[in-house]
Amino acid sequence: MKKIITTIQPPPEEGVFSKIYLLRNQKVLLDEDLAAMYGVATRALNQAVKRNADRFPEDFMFQLSEEEYSNLKSQLVTSSWGGRRKPPLAFTEQGVSMLSSVLRSEQAIAVNIQIMRVFVKMRRMISEYKELLEKIESIEADQITQDDRITEIYNIIKSLLEPIYKDRPPVGFKQ
Repeated sequence: MKKIITTIQPPPEEGVFSKIYLLRNQKVLLDEDLAAMYGVATRALNQAVKRNADRFPEDFMFQLSEEEYSNLKSQLVTSSWGGRRKPPLAFTEQGVSMLSSVLRSEQAIAVNIQIMRVFVKMRRMISEYKELLEKIESIEADQITQDDRITEIYNIIKSLLEPIYKDRPPVGFKQ
C-alpha cells in the first residue's frame, strides 16, 4: 500500500500578521483565528488547552473581558448576534509556542513555525524602526544646535557691521 505524502502549506505571513492584535500591551492571537489556521474547531482547541491548563499561565494565555471582546468586535465589524457564548482566549507568542506541545498535527507544526517567523519579523521591524527613530532624533538635535550656531554667527556679524558709536555726533565741518 502506498502512503500518500502531502505537504502542509502554512498560512501566508500576511494572513498571520493580520490576525495579531495588541491587547493588554501584548501581541496576541485569538483562539478562533488559531483554530482556523490549525484546521480544528475552536471548541477542540479550547478543550485541548483546558486539559493542559498548567502549561498556559496568565502571561501565555488569557481570556478577554466582555468589554475587551465588545471593543474588538466593533473594530472588526462583526455581527453582534449569534456566535460565541463567552469571550475568546488570547494567546501570546509564548502561548502559541506552547500550543505546539498540545496540538501535534503536521498542520499545527507548520502553522506554529510560520507564526514564530512572523513574531520574529515583527520584533526585527520594531527594532529597525527604533533605530531609525533614534537616527532621525539625533539629526534633528544636531540641526537645532547648527541653527543656534548659525544664529549666533549672524548676530556677531550684524553687531560688527553696526557703527560702534551710534549716539555720537558726526565729526567734521558744521555749517
